[in-house]
Amino acid sequence: MNSTIHMVDVVGQYQKIKPEIDAAIQRVMNSGQYILGKEVSEFENEIAAYLGVRHAIGCASGTDALQAAMMALGVQPGDEVITTPFTFVATTETIVLLGAKPVYVDIDPQTFNLDPSGVESAITKKTKAIIPVHLYGQAVDMDPLIAVANKYGIPIIEDMCQAIGTEYKGKKVGGLGTIGCLSFFPSKNLGAFGDGGMLVTNDVALAERLRMIVAHGSRVRYKHEILGVNSRLDTLQAAMLRVKLKYLDRWIEARRTAAVLYNKLFQDSAVVTPFEAAFGKHVFHQYTVRLKNRDIVAQHLLEKKIPYGIYYPIPLHLQEAYRSVSICPKPLPVTEQAVREVLSLPMHTELDADQQRYIADHILEIA
Repeated sequence: MNSTIHMVDVVGQYQKIKPEIDAAIQRVMNSGQYILGKEVSEFENEIAAYLGVRHAIGCASGTDALQAAMMALGVQPGDEVITTPFTFVATTETIVLLGAKPVYVDIDPQTFNLDPSGVESAITKKTKAIIPVHLYGQAVDMDPLIAVANKYGIPIIEDMCQAIGTEYKGKKVGGLGTIGCLSFFPSKNLGAFGDGGMLVTNDVALAERLRMIVAHGSRVRYKHEILGVNSRLDTLQAAMLRVKLKYLDRWIEARRTAAVLYNKLFQDSAVVTPFEAAFGKHVFHQYTVRLKNRDIVAQHLLEKKIPYGIYYPIPLHLQEAYRSVSICPKPLPVTEQAVREVLSLPMHTELDADQQRYIADHILEIA
């Protein structure tokens, strides 16, 4: 096995669709519409159709999508937002930037997602929203979460930044809650050539408000009705993402096929392979295993020049920037164990079987 193994091979993917991507770039350059051009509205329509939602609003990043969603729902200083401590910092960062407090509920040990059974006891009079994260490309168990949210009249913001195409009981995530937030960071399953994001909703009034928020709080130029930000999806990114969207389902199936092979290679070993819940379809943004001797295995992979990721090594409630504002109604033992054991292996559309066998062989040497 002589070929270089990449954690994510964005260049290899680009090379396979280079003529279409280059044509899309040239089309935008010739148009002169570099901000909010026609490609953006067309891409919004295509994403809405793909996810089965009524409205899609482009923005500059997944982080901005989370912040805009909370702004649209009226999250204010002193409010509380229930979420998971086991995710990328953006989920908590945006809560705190708005002056609200993150309230953490422990995760399910199999899916790594927010455990719905712990949510109701975390709700207070200050709870303004719930943010489940469809981590690694697997859906949160949404029905019990929606039931609790509806009981108390609390909106749900789906952080689906790692989960475009993920399904829950036959429906794609994003339209199950009040607002869905997407990221098109280059390493995502649908990745841009830079930053990009999107908000999706079935609520027409919220869609209008979100569209104003990401454009300086304005519907008409120089008339600012509400507090907003500058967060627009670039026309160039939209044009290139339109090309990639046509391949997304094919790429998801390639990831799922690679996951099946990894599972087979690690069968009957100490490597705990990813659990796929019966209620959903995992899109394997990450292929994340659990290992009791994770750090020893990671060092071995480093020596063999095999890339890996640890997503995430420090839970958010223990991060220095957020300790003083974090609320943990109950201990978080499942999260604190997971951060010591998780290891994500190379997973992308250009990964081949020989590379996977090479990776597995070196892990099994010491796992």
